Amino acid sequence: MLRLSIGLIIIAIIAAIFGFGGIAAGAAYAAKIVFFIALALIVLSLIFGGFRKS
Repeated sequence: MLRLSIGLIIIAIIAAIFGFGGIAAGAAYAAKIVFFIALALIVLSLIFGGFRKS
């Protein structure tokens, strides 16, 4: 998921360089959403994985 987020950020940067503001904004927004979903899943995995080992 983090690879997807990085890929979307790269697409947003390239689109912004070429002047495609709408596409750049959409890709940046999607990258932000994917990043926070991945972050939430990592935190949940650490929490529930820690309970399982104890």
